[in-house]
Amino acid sequence: MNKFNIYKLSLGLAALCVITIIVLFFTTGLAQAGPVMIAFFILLAIGFRGFPTLKGFAYTVIIFAAVTTALYYPSYFVEYNGFKFAVLITPLIQLIMFGMGTSMSVRDFVGVVKMPKGVFIGVFSHFLIMPLLGFTLANISGFTPEIAAGIILIGCSPNGMASNVISYLAKANLALSITITAVSTLLAPLLTPLLMKLLAGAFIKIDVSHMMLDITKMVIIPIAAGLIVNKILKGRDKWMETIMPLISMSGIAFIIVIITAAGHDSLLDIGFKLILLVLIHNLLGYTLGYWSGRLFKMKERDCRTMAIEVGMQNGGLASGLAKEMGKMATVGLAPAVFGPLMNVTGSILASYWHRKPITDEEITEEEIVPVT
Repeated sequence: MNKFNIYKLSLGLAALCVITIIVLFFTTGLAQAGPVMIAFFILLAIGFRGFPTLKGFAYTVIIFAAVTTALYYPSYFVEYNGFKFAVLITPLIQLIMFGMGTSMSVRDFVGVVKMPKGVFIGVFSHFLIMPLLGFTLANISGFTPEIAAGIILIGCSPNGMASNVISYLAKANLALSITITAVSTLLAPLLTPLLMKLLAGAFIKIDVSHMMLDITKMVIIPIAAGLIVNKILKGRDKWMETIMPLISMSGIAFIIVIITAAGHDSLLDIGFKLILLVLIHNLLGYTLGYWSGRLFKMKERDCRTMAIEVGMQNGGLASGLAKEMGKMATVGLAPAVFGPLMNVTGSILASYWHRKPITDEEITEEEIVPVT
């Protein structure tokens, strides 16, 4: 059996799982459907790998499988023999940020000089639009203060590296995307705590200095270390370029699973409403980000970059901050939901824009710099 037939077989078995889930729903209920739902997502992810247009969704589908596992069997992901898995969140975030640093170089910051207008508009829009959207949605959500504060937290977080990948696929301005991500990440230790104090202070107590220290510890130091390692080993050890993205993806998946298990009861109670609000947050971020570029008469390629850089957040950092606040099972829920949803919507948006031609400009060499 060739590989393509295996992929088709996986999709066929996934369809069979859907039928089984529907039957269980109308007979015994979904309480017994856990193993079938987990199998469905795993088989779907395997099947997606066989089709170029769907391959990019495979990782996100695996995340859904992991989240489903954590929802049905939460006790396995809270602790083991007295060891609480939550203590791994901060080291995992540091490892992910170190990986981000190894994929960057000093030239990623040169764009501040080459494209000052685009960088300023991107960073300003990001730290204005998403926090205000989060604050608005938190106020109308009706959630408990800590869960509502989590919506604001994900809005106040910087960009993640996923935005650079999506920008590349969407034929956006990759050089600008990388620079905005780098600058917003460096500004996070200052802006994220201050915005949280201003917007979320009425929901929960925010220790600004402590949060600044946490972000520095989780983001700035690991990224600096990654930059140094990249400078020393660049071109010598290709294994790091291969293994670090895999480690980062695995780390993000594990963090989401831990938070899902810890917030099991709350998610079962408000899960659908939280998913809906987070989706609105994300989609409005894309929309308002795009039109912020249009407002300043930026070209189509740059407007696409604005949309992606505003709408996509560093969910891992937000999750780590929720853990450091001791509110992983409440404040950490919105960031845990935002991450997988963001990957799905971002991939769909990139696929749409990839097929849509850009007519208002020529592609320059600077704009197609590959991700380092």
